[in-house]
Amino acid sequence: MQAVHAKSALTPQGWLGDARLVIEAGVIRRVEAGVSPQPDDERCDLIVPGMPNLHSHAFQRGMAGLAETRGPAADNFWTWREAMYRFALTMSPDDVEAVAAMLYVEMLEAGFTRVGEFHYLHHDRDGRPYAAIGEMAARIAAAAFESGLRLTLLPCFYAHATFGGAPPRPEQRRFVCDLDGFARLVEEARAAIAALSGAGLGLAPHSLRAVTTEELAAIVAMAGPAPIHIHVAEQTKEVEDCLAWRHARPIEHLLGVAPVDQRWCLIHATHATKTEIVRIASSGATVGLCPVTEANLGDGTFGAAQFRVQGGRFGIGSDSNVLIGVADELRQLEYAQRLALRERNVIGDAKASTGRALFEAALRGGGAALAAPARLEPGAPADFVSLRRDHALVDGLKPDGALDAWIFVDSGLVDRVWVGGEKLVENGRHRRRDAIETRFRSAIRSLRAA
Repeated sequence: MQAVHAKSALTPQGWLGDARLVIEAGVIRRVEAGVSPQPDDERCDLIVPGMPNLHSHAFQRGMAGLAETRGPAADNFWTWREAMYRFALTMSPDDVEAVAAMLYVEMLEAGFTRVGEFHYLHHDRDGRPYAAIGEMAARIAAAAFESGLRLTLLPCFYAHATFGGAPPRPEQRRFVCDLDGFARLVEEARAAIAALSGAGLGLAPHSLRAVTTEELAAIVAMAGPAPIHIHVAEQTKEVEDCLAWRHARPIEHLLGVAPVDQRWCLIHATHATKTEIVRIASSGATVGLCPVTEANLGDGTFGAAQFRVQGGRFGIGSDSNVLIGVADELRQLEYAQRLALRERNVIGDAKASTGRALFEAALRGGGAALAAPARLEPGAPADFVSLRRDHALVDGLKPDGALDAWIFVDSGLVDRVWVGGEKLVENGRHRRRDAIETRFRSAIRSLRAA
């Protein structure tokens, strides 16, 4: 039994003053309000639930910053993708584990406590499956175990180069499976996460470009009640190609052929029409927004303001992992809406904190998308974050103001992070960072020399 006392804690009932979280076996047993700290309590100023990161491609962290040179023609998502393919073809299982472990340390230091790993780097460099087809999934699980970050593993089915079942390209050879091979991979992924506390498994048909309608139906049946994540309508070319193939837009086609409901997370949905936004909200699906990556790749801006008015649910992810930060993703989400609409405080309520509205919405959406609710209440996992209040622009602010300051003023306010009641980050630094970073540096040097 242990306890953490906070001057303010963000719960489903709102901010509680002088809150005491009593923790046993990694679970919050009691939340007491208006009480003094006990002598052995750990003391904090402000505590919030750990944020779910609903969309990550861990291996791409290794190429962060390497695609920021303009080519001879216009750069876009598709030219970036070619660079990503080249990088993916160089990585060994040891490289993947080293990069993922470092990434997961950075996520914890940023205030994320769970990741949805959309995992599609499956096979050896020549495209042949490893002796254990789930080798790479096991490396992702090992990285999560070493870092302490909770994992929802989303093995990805990827079979085709574009719409209509086109054969995969040679540079996609490490991703592709048939349905039988994918079923074996899923079972090995399930075994790989079995020892991880609080881990979950979902399935990820990569996109309508990479799966046929028949394959999509088979994967949905395979998933049962588990989360289903899919990239959709990220790029205008994707929309144009889908229209040419099916005379329907990607989201329109998906909603017509699949039983999209609360199990689903539609990643990006950037180029959703107003009608599609209404239909997504009505379906109960979560939209997985990755604002930093979407800005970095020049994807466009999702109509989040309209989606929120319709009661739609969204969460945040770090996708390509070019930058890791809870506050950074939420700030970019809000600023993109401001730029598109030429308004301020778009994702917010009248006379209320925009930072809190963003944060609580992303908590709800991320928890739903990963089937792992994130909240401070009895019976919930003891996964939470404390924020520093010693910044001159934060000192003296009320809790909502401090949350606004974290998101809009200084994203480096994360002080401590607990997962399952275990303190993994203190003074903003993960306790295993040194050893994990040493291995990461070695892997990056090797990859850049390849």
